[in-house]
Amino acid sequence: MIGSSVSEAAANLKAGKLVAIPTETVYGLAALIRLDESVVQIFKAKNRPAFDPLIVHVPSLEAAKPYIREVNSEAKKLADAFWPGPLTLLFEKSDQVSDLVSSGLPTVAVRVPQHEITLRLLQALGEPVAAPSANPFGYVSPTTAAHVAQQLGKEVAYILDGGPAKVGLESTIVSCLNNEVKVLRLGGLSLEQLSEVLGYTPELQLSTHSNPQAPGQLDKHYATHTPLYLSDAGLEELKTRMKPGQKWALISLNPLADLPEGCTNYPLSQSGNLDEAASKLFALMRNLDELKLDGIVAERLPDKGLGRAINDRLHRAAYRM
Repeated sequence: MIGSSVSEAAANLKAGKLVAIPTETVYGLAALIRLDESVVQIFKAKNRPAFDPLIVHVPSLEAAKPYIREVNSEAKKLADAFWPGPLTLLFEKSDQVSDLVSSGLPTVAVRVPQHEITLRLLQALGEPVAAPSANPFGYVSPTTAAHVAQQLGKEVAYILDGGPAKVGLESTIVSCLNNEVKVLRLGGLSLEQLSEVLGYTPELQLSTHSNPQAPGQLDKHYATHTPLYLSDAGLEELKTRMKPGQKWALISLNPLADLPEGCTNYPLSQSGNLDEAASKLFALMRNLDELKLDGIVAERLPDKGLGRAINDRLHRAAYRM
């Protein structure tokens, strides 16, 4: 059921059921972290491997403190600057966070979402929820309530509708353990924004083949069912792959001309705006999947701002074993 009742969402969560929640990044599949059976249901509903840890959502840094060991100076600097917002911080966990939530790791990923409805929900609950993206594991993340209903509607008791996600990419995940800042996942907060607050550019530690420290680090992720290819020269890549009679899509930042017959261009922004492109990416990928095309070519975006995170998502979507 899709609705806008915070009280109904809270009641379902307290009853041990799964609820889809809106955030500024993507929609999440939420359960109370203290209810082990509910947390297990998240993994089952998504078909998510148990080694991939969950993100804990809280309404404030203060609310996070019972669940983490300490907030060091670099973590506090980033939390003060960007919470609420599309930033997840990795902390050493307290004994109030189960191994189910952390996938057996000694750390826990925490964030304060920048969405009025979900902040009201978290305040009403008075306790944290674990909430990965509300989609089958490895597929494109949902940015609307309808996306959740299409794929996980039977798995959730309630879908709290907060409108389309404004950012459209998952949160940036940063570890500040031992006051050493490392970016574990690129996302809705740019590297430039982090660097401006820190006074230096943090180290990137983005990929792993198995046993990730944080969500979104696996090589293949965010993938369409339709084959997707990432290229620096999208039109040339398309022409080499496309065969007569086929139908293809070409994703680009700006509009492109002189397309071969059977190809449609889908620009992410008429004005080349990377924030706009990020907000449209996942919805476009889902829409293209529904067209049953022969293939999708995505042209790599400028490697700056949210362009880095968009390229990261496209790279993982295009990953081939």
